[in-house]
Amino acid sequence: MSRPEHRSIDTRAAGLAPLAVLPVFVRLRGERAVVLGGSAGAAWKARLLASAGARVDVIATEFCDEMRAAPGAVPDGRVALHARAWSEDDVHDARIVIVALDDAADARRAVGVARKCGAMVNAVDRSELCDVQFGAIVNRSPLVIGISTDGAAPVLAQTLRSRIEALIPTGLARWLAAAKSWRAEVAERLPAMPARRAFWLRLADRAFAAHAGEPSRRDLDDLLAGGAGPGGITVVDAGPGDPELLTLAAVRALRSADVVLHDAGVSSEVLAFARREARMLPIGAADRRVAPRLDAVGDLMIRFARESKRVVRLTCGPSGVPGWTTEGIAAARTAGVVITIVPGVAAVSPARSDCREKFVFSSVSTRMADMRAEAARVS
Repeated sequence: MSRPEHRSIDTRAAGLAPLAVLPVFVRLRGERAVVLGGSAGAAWKARLLASAGARVDVIATEFCDEMRAAPGAVPDGRVALHARAWSEDDVHDARIVIVALDDAADARRAVGVARKCGAMVNAVDRSELCDVQFGAIVNRSPLVIGISTDGAAPVLAQTLRSRIEALIPTGLARWLAAAKSWRAEVAERLPAMPARRAFWLRLADRAFAAHAGEPSRRDLDDLLAGGAGPGGITVVDAGPGDPELLTLAAVRALRSADVVLHDAGVSSEVLAFARREARMLPIGAADRRVAPRLDAVGDLMIRFARESKRVVRLTCGPSGVPGWTTEGIAAARTAGVVITIVPGVAAVSPARSDCREKFVFSSVSTRMADMRAEAARVS
């Protein structure tokens, strides 16, 4: 019998660049994991494995304080410490083995034994011996994001993790949990794949919306019916106009907006945070063609919100909420439109901003207080 021919595939030509490592997510609930070593690095990995549902046996002649505290920090007794030297029998039925041994020869022997038993192996500080790596993790379970630099710069991966975490809405995990519980009903009521895909796209938009609250049965029914969900208005203060000084709430609002009405002086760097699909409408002296009167601006935003669009009014300047928003907030609430105010960061020194204005020093707390007072006055 002739052997099958294995052809080399050019992954770049196929549209897939070569991968340094393959990101694979492993289910460990109920599985046995073994940690050989009692160091602080081993303790972190023992707790991580236990948080994924594994039963973890830690085997070492000595344990650091972090490792001694691990059994009490994890529920259901999923971490057990065994104060002795390791043996080959210890890794016999393990799904994954963490090797955190100081002696290099001992570590290589442990890796070899674990592989013979069919276990995945991670060797602490010995990347050349690893079958699997532990990257930086964003944990909003059931959303889990793994980040790897293939050992090149772990600190860079941690920095990237922090930036990603900042962009994820705090309530997203609840929406994902709801989505998991809704899957069976969605499949039953929307048997056609295109309809189901459209449903999940609508759910994703709603989960990331600035006004997204706790997911409910009403949300499910509305999404199944094809509703885009309630619109809303978010007034975002871009502060002095420096994109580096935008608040996280401001970035989230821009990334989820369908329509952005912005001061003519807002920089292109700030506007770049909005989605490419968002409709951008400049407001102000630089472009009188779009809503030149302040009352017309409010009417326009309310109309968009009533069309289930997420509207952002992006301002730039030193004075907090501009005068038109007093009437705008009142009109929106009278119309039953949800309105949110996102304060900005004040300039910290006299400087020329992207709005072409000179700013004087004012504290962040003063700016926020002024904006909240403006909103409260019309509520």
